[in-house]
Amino acid sequence: MTMRNDLDVQTRDDVTARRVLRHGFLNANRVRSVAFWITTTCLLIAVVTSILAIWEFTGTDALWRTVATCVVVGIGTLTFAWINSLFGIRDE
Repeated sequence: MTMRNDLDVQTRDDVTARRVLRHGFLNANRVRSVAFWITTTCLLIAVVTSILAIWEFTGTDALWRTVATCVVVGIGTLTFAWINSLFGIRDE
């Protein structure tokens, strides 16, 4: 006969409470992390392309297309993270 450790026992209320504290339709921490890294990558690409255009290694057409693409992707990612946080359960 084995004895149960009190720390191993979880009540149904504990599991329900953990679900209620969830914030975001998807995992909010993971979404924020992905949004941060995508936005950081977009900024890094835009800065490198700008420096290359300043030193005339690339044309201004490539510069503006790259910067515009990075802005659209960055704003889209941040908007998705914000919308994800709106659709969460927030009972504290």
